[in-house]
This record gives sequence, structure tokens and C-alpha cells, in this order.
Amino acid sequence: MGIEQTHYQSVNENQCGMCMPLGAILAFKGVEGSMAIIHGSQGCSTYMRRHIAEHFNEPIDVASSSLNEKGTIYGGEASLKKGLDNSIKIYNPKVVGVLTTCLAETIGEDIDRIAADYLEERGLEGLLVVTVSTPGYGYTHFEGYFLAVKRIIAALVRKTVKHKGINVIVPNISPADIREIKRILKMMKASYILLPDFSDTLDRAFERPYRKVPAGGTKLADIAGMAGAQATIQMGVTVDEAISPGKYLETEFGVPLYNVPVPIGLENTDLFINLLKQLTGNMVPGELERERGRLLDCMIDSHKHNAQGKCVIFGEQENVYAIACTCLENGITPVVTATGGRGGKLTGLLKARLADAGCGNAQILCETDFSRIREKSRKWEANIAIGHSGGRYLTEREGIPLVRYGFPIHDRVGGQRLLSVGYTGTAMLLDRITNTLLENKYKNYRKNIYRQFYDGTLKPAGGC
Repeated sequence: MGIEQTHYQSVNENQCGMCMPLGAILAFKGVEGSMAIIHGSQGCSTYMRRHIAEHFNEPIDVASSSLNEKGTIYGGEASLKKGLDNSIKIYNPKVVGVLTTCLAETIGEDIDRIAADYLEERGLEGLLVVTVSTPGYGYTHFEGYFLAVKRIIAALVRKTVKHKGINVIVPNISPADIREIKRILKMMKASYILLPDFSDTLDRAFERPYRKVPAGGTKLADIAGMAGAQATIQMGVTVDEAISPGKYLETEFGVPLYNVPVPIGLENTDLFINLLKQLTGNMVPGELERERGRLLDCMIDSHKHNAQGKCVIFGEQENVYAIACTCLENGITPVVTATGGRGGKLTGLLKARLADAGCGNAQILCETDFSRIREKSRKWEANIAIGHSGGRYLTEREGIPLVRYGFPIHDRVGGQRLLSVGYTGTAMLLDRITNTLLENKYKNYRKNIYRQFYDGTLKPAGGC
């Protein structure tokens, strides 16, 4: 099994990951009444706003301290405080997330002190300011997302009486996926606190008048009560403990942590629902059992086509693992799995799953870019790709069709409405994968037949 890892800083050709503060913005978008401000140059916040807006097809507001040359030399404290003033005046948020960039981190800005001084100077006792150190050169948006969630919990959570609620911490999945997870929780009659919840804030209904800060997000009072929950379910089997929100709750408040994969695929969804059954003491409702049966029927329908699939899977670590598991249980062979982030736990998990499935030659790429993904995909003759729209280069340059999944999706509309989790979402995803394999087969089968004739690998009838 091939495992390749490079230093993320050296990746400079079509990166397979984005910077830390972008992921942190997504986390804050899932908190009630929140606003994020980027302490850095204006260009950073502009790039991130556009990147997020093009995926979710929603207006995305992110403030900036607009750090310039003078601030770079003499310090950007005044710029950050002015940016906070303007953000509070315009948006009237309940929570402000202060996120750093490469520039602010390089000059050594102490955002914890600046934020504390600001609140004292302005006398803003009712406003919560959460600081998150997110240098773009540190990690990817995946780590920035989970670190921000951890910092949000650390700032808001309070010791409280124990209750029967279950904390559910989700990774960067689509708003449609979050809504499906909440539907499953309700069907299992679970009392829950889901964080971050951007199912409404990043996929809002059209309404007049326009709201600068959309309704929705996890309520602040609910986050404060997470310390009293009976358990935390964190969809984060690849998340390092240092940035794990669930591990923080377990260490600081004794809330038991259950790390599970994103519930995509039959086995992973079974794990999630059986855990809910264990924690709630409730039986699985008949409707969920019927949805499971429909997924099994979907797997039977598609299995005869999937054996021809040799896939390359790329994106955020948690999503790569969940998709790889789903492919393996449906007869699709992952020949390349890739992430722009550090491999960490992902590498070990994938090695075990791939080895059990007899995929000993599968390539695992960590801290990688699309030039390397293209090279390995070509070498191992992948015929389908699964991941975000950065993989369009695999289609354009290698002829490998792409099933779009994850973040960001910039070259199609509806990325925020793609459903892939649970039994129902898995069936929809599997249909997309299988139909892509079929389309590619029917598009190229004549060419493949002719190539077999003319390269001598297949002799025409009659021995000519």
C-alpha cells in the first residue's frame, strides 16, 4: 500500500485544501447570532466570502480588520478594534469570532489580550468575543473548523446539572445532510444539541426584508448546557485530540465521548443509529428500518455495475474516510485516496479498511495537491472521481468523470442541497456514483472495443 505525505507548505499547484480561517468561518456560521471578523488584510476576507458564497449560493458576510502596511509594522490592534466597532454597529451580533490570518500570526498579534482589552474599554458585558488562532499556513480549513468549534464550546459552556441530552458535533457537511441527521435524531426521540448547525444560516429560505444575520444556528443557551449532557457523539474519527471539541468536553466536564464516522454507507449509518438506540433506550422506528431496506435494495440494483469502478476519493479527512467505506461495501475499488490535510488518524483507518478489502496497492496521499492526485489517478487507471469541484481538473485533463461531493462545489449549483448521509442520503449518493460509471461506460465502450482490436489485445473473428 502506497502512502505519500508532503509538507503542506510545499504544495502550490491546485491545492486539495483551503486555509484555516475559512473553516473557522463555517463553524461560526452555525452559531446563533454570530459574526466573524478576520484579523488580516482585506483580501483574505474577500477571498473567503466569495469562496463560501459560491458554494452555498448565499450572501456571506465576514468582517475584516483591513490590516495594512502600517499595521503590519506597528501592530494591528487599532485596526482590529475599529473593525469590531463597525461589526457590532452594523450587525449587532451576539457572538463575534476573531480569526487570525498568516499576516497577523507572523507579526505576533495577541488577539486574546486585544479582545479582553476591547470588551473592558467599551463596557460590552453582554457580548461574547471568541478568539481562534488560525494561521493559513498552519493547517487546512478542516482543522480550522474543528478548532473553532472547540473554542466556541470552551467560551460558552458552563458547569450545569446533568441532563438526558446528547451532544452531536458534526463536521463540514451540507445543510441538507445536517437536516437529515436532525430528522434521524427526532425519529429516534433523542434530546440533542447539534453543533454547529448551519442548516438554515447557509441554506436560508427566501424572505423579505433581508436579514444581515440570518435566523438559525445552535442556540447559545444550548451550547452552554453541553457540559451536562449524558454523552457526546462526534462525527470525527480522524480528528486529532488537540482540536477535538468532544475530547475537550470529556476532559473538562466528564462527558463520555463516542467518535463515529459520518453516517454515509450502510455500516456507518448502522453505527450511528445503534449508538442512538443504546444512549436513548428507544427502539429503531419502522420508517428507519424501511429506509435501511430500500438502501439494501439500491445496493443490490447497482452492484453488478460497481465492480468496474476504480475510484479516486479526495477532500476533507472525515469525508474521505466515509466515502471510502461506502465504496468498499459496494464493490467500488478506491485506488487513490487523498487529502490536503495531515494524514494523522486517517492514514491508519484507511490502511486497515483497504487491507481488509484486499486493496493492498491503494495509494493514500496526505498534504497533497491535484498535480499529485492526477499523476497517481492516471497511473492506477481510475475511472471515477468523488470529491469537490477542485477535481474538475481530473475530468478536463485525464477524462475521469467527477461525482461532486463535499466542499466547495463551485461549478454546479445546489451543493448545499446535496443529501448523502443516512440510509436515504446514501442511496442517493450511490445512485449518483453508479450512474456516473454507467454514463462513462456507454460514452467510451465503442472506443475501448476499437482500441482492443487495433492494439492487438483482441483478434477479430476469423483470425484476421
